[in-house]
Amino acid sequence: MCSSDLPTVMVTTGAGPTGTITVSAASSLTDVLPVIAAAFEKRYPGTDVRFNFGGSPSLVEQVNAGAPVDVLITASEQTMAKAVAAGSVRRPLLIATNTMAIAVPPGNPAGIRSLADLGRPGVSVALCAPAVPCGAAALALLAHNGVTVTPATQELDVRAVLGKVMADEVDAGIVYATDVRAVGAQVSSVPIPASGNVTTTYPVARATAAPNAVAAGVFVSYLRFTASAQGILRAYGFGWPW
Repeated sequence: MCSSDLPTVMVTTGAGPTGTITVSAASSLTDVLPVIAAAFEKRYPGTDVRFNFGGSPSLVEQVNAGAPVDVLITASEQTMAKAVAAGSVRRPLLIATNTMAIAVPPGNPAGIRSLADLGRPGVSVALCAPAVPCGAAALALLAHNGVTVTPATQELDVRAVLGKVMADEVDAGIVYATDVRAVGAQVSSVPIPASGNVTTTYPVARATAAPNAVAAGVFVSYLRFTASAQGILRAYGFGWPW
């Protein structure tokens, strides 16, 4: 579905893009995208990047319903495909990958040591809802490792799962590795061997009806092709998209 080609709309004058760019993005990008936006705004004075973070399916529904969005970034290609099928976005590009992690409250009071422990009787586990990319990835992770879990709660985005863990409302939650890294000592983590982990990809696309189409196209290219944006993504724990 995704392509390595440049987006169709590009800046062709020497003036560069200007104006506000509204970006709807998966909640797992909450920490890293504002840092990238600051670098983008420094490179292109006169631009102002604003964000709407949330669960990918909800963001796609908003774009498909005609929300005034310039750029859409989801946490899976399958979710982005629904926006593509509706004609709401132009051709997506992959910008990053992520893996899964087990987050537990500080000190790991339930003594979680592996994915298998999540299936123990009495262990309460938070997952994202199956329709959300982090939920689909968590189910794939559990299936890959032959673990059966009955979640205590299913949340609409990964930051809500992380919040349940930080509040000590559950014994563990399956989140993205970058989320555990972002909150530092507020949670502990249990390693998942690489051979047993799963990977999700992040596509970005310019909205077909983008109010600021030129600047949106430049921002999409900036995310995918510049060493600055890709370097920041690596610094926050995201993997290469190729």
